[in-house]
Formats: sequence, structure tokens, C-alpha cells
Amino acid sequence: MNYENWISYRYLIASKGRFLSFLNFISIAGVAIGVMALIVVTGVMTGFGNNLREKIIGTTPHIMVEKETGIRDYEEIKKQISVIHGVKGVSPYIQGSVFIENNGQAMGVAIRGIDPETENQVTEVDKYLVQGKLKDLDEEHVIVGSELARYFGYSLGDPITIISPGSGIAGQGWRYELKIGGVFNTGMADLDMNLIIVHLHKAQGIFNLPKNVSTGIGVKLYNPNRAREMKGSFYDFIGRGFLVRTWIDINRNLFEALFLEKWGLFIILTLMILVAAFNIVSTLIVSVASKIHDIGILQSIGVTKKSIRSIFTKQGLFIGFCGTSLGLAGGCIISYILKTYVRVPQEIYSIDHVPVDLQLSDMGIIVVCAMLICYLATIYPAAKAAKLQPVEALRYE
Repeated sequence: MNYENWISYRYLIASKGRFLSFLNFISIAGVAIGVMALIVVTGVMTGFGNNLREKIIGTTPHIMVEKETGIRDYEEIKKQISVIHGVKGVSPYIQGSVFIENNGQAMGVAIRGIDPETENQVTEVDKYLVQGKLKDLDEEHVIVGSELARYFGYSLGDPITIISPGSGIAGQGWRYELKIGGVFNTGMADLDMNLIIVHLHKAQGIFNLPKNVSTGIGVKLYNPNRAREMKGSFYDFIGRGFLVRTWIDINRNLFEALFLEKWGLFIILTLMILVAAFNIVSTLIVSVASKIHDIGILQSIGVTKKSIRSIFTKQGLFIGFCGTSLGLAGGCIISYILKTYVRVPQEIYSIDHVPVDLQLSDMGIIVVCAMLICYLATIYPAAKAAKLQPVEALRYE
């Protein structure tokens, strides 16, 4: 340890007077609380964001290949897509809108026709089933969301009436009496209220489509984060006559809102560390004022102004380092307690605990920002100490 570090350390732990010791404590505590709050909040925000992301990926294919007029001979297109590097599974689907009727009440909902034998290759719908089984889905049954089932009082085996958009034409018979074959619960109220799932062949009948036609093909990738960069590969294989969309494209607004919310809170909470930095400024100013005699002696024996500045800069950095370290440890401990012991209403969030996810990149940014703010807080007091002249410092000795 060189003499600058040693003197800085001694000034920090061997301050004369309770007032200066109290200022050191307040400065360290202020930085620690700010860092701790930042770590906990960003961890919780990241956890909830990742939880939502997993739900979206679990109920939506990573890539959707569609065509405005429908995909004819979708089995052939499936074979072309299956050989693309990075593709894990493919399955056809039909997406549209219908009305459901119950005791004179009608409601518009989205309907999704799936192939029960291949749907598990692209989504995890069966993971969210709370009643019924996906493999038992046939042309006589339908799977509804938990919110929709609660709203209409549906249970397994109950009848449900589906009316296709063209049923206003008399004599077409576009009114279907089916039965509830399952209930899913994703925890996303909008999806659980406005989506019903039927067999692919039943959806073809509802929308009057031939047996070899689907509105799209869902694709699952080994790495869902590569969905955007792989869009070009799909166009190379199947041509530009198709519309290729990714799960990121569909939910762009949602993820941008989450991103802005997370970093908005980060900036707001960083102000706590900024407030703590003012404590460091006041602490160093008081320290400089109380060490004028020491500064004069150091300069009289040949210590340079650069070294004087470095002594008080390092004292502020020691305060910042202690506060950041304590805040980092405290944030990790509180995050662990939240994740392990704090429960949340499962019926609202579909999970029974706080989904805290601490990422090294986030913690690294927090630590760097905290230390940078603490360093900036030392510039003025350290420069003030370096400007003192030995004669002035020792005038009254």
C-alpha cells in the first residue's frame, strides 16, 4: 500500500471527532441504500419481464409464416422449413375471429386451429392446461381460457356455441355446437379471456377452407433470440410471397414499454446515489477543513499537489467502494429473500413467488455508475485541498 492509499484509509477510519465519523457513516449508508435499491428493483423488473417473455414464447411460435390467401399444401411448405438450420419444430395453424354465444350473450374472440399431434413441437400450450389434455382435442371439443371459462361459468363437458362471421347468410349452417374439452391458464388475462383453441380440421370447416389449407405455419427455433436474424433464411427457402413474422415483431410495443419502464426506474433510483454523492462532497469538504494542518505539513516535506489531490480523491472512492460493496451484498440478500420467501397471489401472476432475476450485466452497470458518481463527487474537495499553500496552512501553528 503506497502512502497515498494509507493516508486516505487513515483519514477514513481514524477521523477525529464524532461529527466527521457520522458524516462518513451517512455517506457510506447513502451509497449502499441507493445501490441496494437499484439492484433489487432491476432484478424484479428483469424477473417479471423474463416471466412474461417465457409465457409469450410458450403460447406463440417463435416464427410465423403466413399468406394472405392461405397456405395451400402446407405439408410441402413444412418440409421446406424443417431443413432450415436452427429450426426445431413446425406445425400448421389457422387463426381467425368468431363469436361465442351463451344464454343469449355473444362475444367476439380469437380462434386458433391447431394440430394436436404437432403443436407441442412449436408451443407449450399443454403446459398451461389446468383441465383436460391436448392430445384428447378432437373436432367435437374446444379449449378455452380460464378467464373466459370463469366469465361464462364453463366447466369440462359443457356445451359452447361458436358462430362464424359468415353465419348471417341464411342456410349456410355456420353455427357449431361443441363441448368444453379443456381450460388453459397462462396468467395473461387478455389471452385467457379472448382465445379459444380448436382442432385444425374443425377450424378449416368453420372458415370453409379445404383440408390442405392453413392460414399459417408456426416454427420453433433452438434459440428464440435469433428469430429476427433468421427471417432472411426463411425468405430464401420459401420465397417472398409469404409473410414472415417473429414473436419479437408481434410483441414489440410490449417489450419496448418494459424496457423503458425498467431503465426509467433505473434513472430515477440513480438519483438516490446522486444524493448520497452530495454527502460525500460535504464529508470531504469537512475533512479538508479539519486536515489543513496535516496538508501543510505534507506539502512542506515535499508531497506534491497531485498527491494531495489523490489522497482526498481516494478517500471519497473508499467511501464509494464501501457503500457500493455493502449495497451489492444487501441487494443480493434481499433479492434472495424476495425470490425464496415472499409469496404473491398465484391467481393474478400465475406464479407463487417474486420472479427476481439478477443479471451480471445489470449489476455491473450499477456498480460502475455508483463508483463514477462517487468519483465525480471527489473532484471539487480534492482540488480545493491541492490548492492550499503550506504557509497558509501553517500560519496559525
